[in-house]
Amino acid sequence: MRRRNWPIALAVLFVAQLVWYLLYTEDIVQSFRANTEVLSQMYARVQEGVSDPSPEAEVDALFGLQQIIRGSGVPLVATGPGDTVYAAANLPFQADLDIPADHARVRDYARRLDLRNPPIGDPTVTLIHFGDPPEVRKLRWIPWLQAGGLLLTVLLGGLVVGVQRRAENERAWTAMARELAHQLGTPISSLEGWLELLKLPRQDRPEGLREGEIGEEIGRDLARLERISLRFELIGREPELQRVEIPEVIQSLRDYLEVRLPRLASGVTLEVDVPRELPPVMGNEVLLTWALENVVKNSLDALGGKGGRILIKARERADGRVKITVKDTGPGVSPEIRPSIFEPGATTKARGWGVGLALTRRIVEGVHRGRIELGEGDAQGATFHLFLPSSRSEGD
Repeated sequence: MRRRNWPIALAVLFVAQLVWYLLYTEDIVQSFRANTEVLSQMYARVQEGVSDPSPEAEVDALFGLQQIIRGSGVPLVATGPGDTVYAAANLPFQADLDIPADHARVRDYARRLDLRNPPIGDPTVTLIHFGDPPEVRKLRWIPWLQAGGLLLTVLLGGLVVGVQRRAENERAWTAMARELAHQLGTPISSLEGWLELLKLPRQDRPEGLREGEIGEEIGRDLARLERISLRFELIGREPELQRVEIPEVIQSLRDYLEVRLPRLASGVTLEVDVPRELPPVMGNEVLLTWALENVVKNSLDALGGKGGRILIKARERADGRVKITVKDTGPGVSPEIRPSIFEPGATTKARGWGVGLALTRRIVEGVHRGRIELGEGDAQGATFHLFLPSSRSEGD
């Protein structure tokens, strides 16, 4: 069964339990109404005997009354002195009182009835031993059936949650693996290109590139590979948090992106509004830089081919947290994807794995105990807010 069908299955189960409960309850109500009708019939037979004092009428009324009581379904056993059973009705088994074994069986059954309902009458004359009416027996099952239904729902709910979590984890790890392969692909391809150039004679290299210049470019690609490796190594464990200067992190990100803007998104300007007096945050510089890079690249993707402006703004809040805002002038986020924007696989791009913002949320909320949220819908762009505890809010 697909994951999206589990809520439907649970809803169907819940509705089925509700319908069964309503039908079962209605059956009990109808039984009590029938019991009321039986009492009315008994009253009518008694009134017949009272209104007609003749012996024949009294006998007829008593006989009719006895038949009505027998038809009520209530187990009844009449005993005399010495526990002699001389009448029984509505027993849960067949018995012939003329057979000693059956007589003893009915007598034992009467004793079990007495454990629940004390007998009525004079033990020196007649004792009436009685059990529960059918309606009470039905009511006795309701708590057990309700508890069983609730337990079944809880078990199925736990199973669904477990399946969903496993599916989400598998999807997240698959997206992480694809993102890692994607990020490694660029520097590896670049290294392959530089190696091909090294194989060429010096006179055949473009613009007369020398080994030293090629070595510098190889060094940059190796540094990029090392940075990628470190990022994924840190995201898989709990890194040690240190004081991180947000202005320096944002400036470093700005320097990294501005030289690549013509290739990433032509016509896009990157603006920064970050005061130098911001308090440091307790965090990991490598992961925070990665988180901000993912958010800014999300804006670059939205502005690709159109041009526009991206603003990175940071302020200290009254609660001691540092709020970082990334706002672009792109088309904004569609209402359909807003609820799942931070889930692995959520993307509006024709190409991509939709893992960048999911990683950012893990870094901000899981590692740094902060919060990231998407601003209110705006037709003139998307706005992301990151809230990070500062060293002041941590009590330093």
